[in-house]
Amino acid sequence: MQRWVLHIDMDAFFASCEQLTRPTLRGRPVLVGGVSGRGVVAGASYEARAFGAKSAMPMHQAKALVGFGAVVVAPRHAVYSAASKRVFSIIERKAGPVERLSIDEGYMEPADLVGASPDEVRAWAEDLRAEIREVTGLPASVGAGSGKQIAKIGSGEAKPDGVFVVPTERQHELLDPLPVGALWGVGPVTGAKLANMGVETIGDLAALSQKEVEISLGATIGVGLWNLARGIDDRPVEPRAEAKQISQEHTYEKDLLTRPHVDSAITRAAQGAHRRLLKDGRGARTVTVKLRMADFHIESRSFTLSYATDDYVTLEATAFKLARYPEEVGPIRLVGVSFSGLEESRQDIMFPELDQLIVVPPAPDSDYETGVQSQSTQDIVSEVHEEQSSTIWRATQDVFHPEFGHGWVQGAGHGVVSVRFETRSTTRGRTKSFSIEDSLLQPADPLDSLDWKEWFADQEGE
Repeated sequence: MQRWVLHIDMDAFFASCEQLTRPTLRGRPVLVGGVSGRGVVAGASYEARAFGAKSAMPMHQAKALVGFGAVVVAPRHAVYSAASKRVFSIIERKAGPVERLSIDEGYMEPADLVGASPDEVRAWAEDLRAEIREVTGLPASVGAGSGKQIAKIGSGEAKPDGVFVVPTERQHELLDPLPVGALWGVGPVTGAKLANMGVETIGDLAALSQKEVEISLGATIGVGLWNLARGIDDRPVEPRAEAKQISQEHTYEKDLLTRPHVDSAITRAAQGAHRRLLKDGRGARTVTVKLRMADFHIESRSFTLSYATDDYVTLEATAFKLARYPEEVGPIRLVGVSFSGLEESRQDIMFPELDQLIVVPPAPDSDYETGVQSQSTQDIVSEVHEEQSSTIWRATQDVFHPEFGHGWVQGAGHGVVSVRFETRSTTRGRTKSFSIEDSLLQPADPLDSLDWKEWFADQEGE
């Protein structure tokens, strides 16, 4: 009986949530991340990706690629977590147990599809996508094949907003031309070994004999990769325990002997761990830096923040506070950075970095024309000192007004705050301007922008 594994991936999930709840942003190149340009991109809409912007890219680089039309939105993790929970509740009701990989993707192996034809699988996947779209308003892509590897590659082929089914007899048409690095488990070290063997594509690896693979890559890892290249993937789909720690570390062929080398290694490890943290969808409270010395003893230092965050600048700065150098501990051969104390609720950092404090001229009432822009930190600090008693509004912050309802700050400065009033269930809203001290304008819960009152009430009742 044909086994069918499906991989679902929500399309540009963070940016899609922003465009869902803020109709003005639909069709625009949206970058989710630090609005001042520091840090990295947590999510990019397909309109932004068309310019080359992508997740985990430095924000300043993404903004330069997209140009003046880029709309930078501060992350609202509560919204993404709620949307993810609702999406996966739909999937689990229809497909049974789901092996979740992150906040926006997972594997399933529906019992209803055992022995099904490719056309039946496609129809089932389209029905699932349609239900997710109808209930949540969010797009999803689904890949299907005989195992996890094929399903994952298939969902990539399905993007954006589609289904890609790979019948067993056609899976080599998809696999063989792909670079060998597309295989699950082929990292830089294994990739280098394969390149030295002249193996560039998955088809090249599949064409090797088992003996060649065992000699070059080992009987366990090598044969496992060889089977994946041949389309043999028996790994089960099963719910995974939630990770308690996210980390990345690198061992260096030559011992690190200078401060600049150690600094580069910390940055490399922090960036890798941060990419995984963004994909996970949670924030971290604790940062740990691990060092293994030339004599193989390990030193590890940790620091716990008073809040959970996924802000790269904050996490990297914390890692550097924990750093130790060769003049203190001797030659270093391994450097790792890990994030733990993982929580779904995060706190955006305003001080001391002032990353989220935006001061812009009031936007015109008729259109969202300029996105958000930032002043220099020095200018912002001066304004904060000059207006100690003033309310500070951050660009893209959720607000509420008793007359106009839920909205979000489009810009603030010169004593005026401009707000776009809209939610998921409204049409594109118009901008209203208020005094920055207007007592009727209040901070609001980002979840209200989803306008899922009945669903939230049901969740509280469970």
